[in-house]
Amino acid sequence: MTHHPLTPARLLPWTSPEGKPCYLLTDGTGRLSRAADIAEAVQLDMAADLLAHLADLLDDDTPVTAAQLRYLLARTREALTDVCRIAESRGARLRADAPALTD
Repeated sequence: MTHHPLTPARLLPWTSPEGKPCYLLTDGTGRLSRAADIAEAVQLDMAADLLAHLADLLDDDTPVTAAQLRYLLARTREALTDVCRIAESRGARLRADAPALTD
C-alpha cells in the first residue's frame, strides 16, 4: 500500500487498551479499513437501537428504577462516544477529500 503524504491518518472506531485513539495510514481500500467500516456500521446500528429503546422507555408510564436509568445512561454515554469518534473520523476524511478552495 502506498500512502500519500498529504492523506491524513484515519481515526479508527476503537481505542487502544489504554483508551487512547488508534489511527491508520491507508488509502481506504485495505482489510483494516474494511474492518473499521464494519465496526462503524455496527456502532451506529447499536446507537440507533439504544435510541429506540430510550424512546420506548420515555413513552412508557411504567416507573423505572435508578439502576435501570444508570444502565441506560452508561450505554448512551458509550454510544455517544462511538458516534462522536465516527463523526470526527468521517469529517477529517471529508475535509481531506474536499477540493482546495482558490481565490
